[in-house]
Amino acid sequence: MSEDDFHIDKQRMRGAFDRAAGDYDRVAVLQREIGARLIERLDYIRLAPATIVDVGAGTGHLSKTLSRRYKDARVIAIDIAPNMLRVARRHAGILARLRGKQAFVCGDAERLPLANQSADLIFSNLTLQWCNQLDNAFAEFRRVLKPGGLLLFSSFGPDTLNELRAAWAHADHAQHVNAFIDMHDIGDALLRAAFSDPVMDVERLTLTYSDVQQLMRELKTLGARNANTGRARGLTGKGALRAMTAAYEKLRRDGVLPATYEVVYGLAWAPAANVNLREDGVVRVSVDSLRRRAPDAT
Repeated sequence: MSEDDFHIDKQRMRGAFDRAAGDYDRVAVLQREIGARLIERLDYIRLAPATIVDVGAGTGHLSKTLSRRYKDARVIAIDIAPNMLRVARRHAGILARLRGKQAFVCGDAERLPLANQSADLIFSNLTLQWCNQLDNAFAEFRRVLKPGGLLLFSSFGPDTLNELRAAWAHADHAQHVNAFIDMHDIGDALLRAAFSDPVMDVERLTLTYSDVQQLMRELKTLGARNANTGRARGLTGKGALRAMTAAYEKLRRDGVLPATYEVVYGLAWAPAANVNLREDGVVRVSVDSLRRRAPDAT
């Protein structure tokens, strides 16, 4: 497999999520749980944002939660799939839309259709794994955040669906499961984008299924299809499917099959207005600004 094999086909990804919009909430139990855990991290942060951007808002449940939490804030829900945003608009309710407290924008996390320094908080639940260049996404987040603004996000790590990936490896050499980014690589990308005080942590959650077909049906319903350019083309043969199923069955315990999800959480702050990032990735800070921040001599 080459690096190009893991490139996300954004058009395919958009189409999959568009088709999934109507049934997404019925099966998105894990996504809601991770989103709730991400929201809980705001309990420990003193923040009064005027503008919040929910990147990868999906059907809008977390946008609505953020709007209720910060009643004076305007929440902009951004998603690459138009049908997801249509569902999100219904969830928001007509009153929120009329009051201008929630807005809905179709866009890509790597090319945000927003003005520079226009947001106080960027919130993103399980979206970064759909980006081809994490540096592009973080550069956009930094561009849109006001100086001192907060970035809070979650993503899937490389151990996600490792059982399914290993089972398919017994069947053929095609790429059946999307690639996911390691927590340390995400942290390095935050530093390259000149975010300050990054905090990263990871946890592993395991869901159980009666059979592997149930897992794959759920992934399809979520729209979480393999969108890598190195994916197998055409229909998977019955022989390969049987081989994959047999390999996965060896993991059965107590009558169920496990599916592991490695969840990466991250928090970081946009740099102050007097911090500039040069094209070579070096952070430049004004000496005068350091003098102004220095404590008075005693």
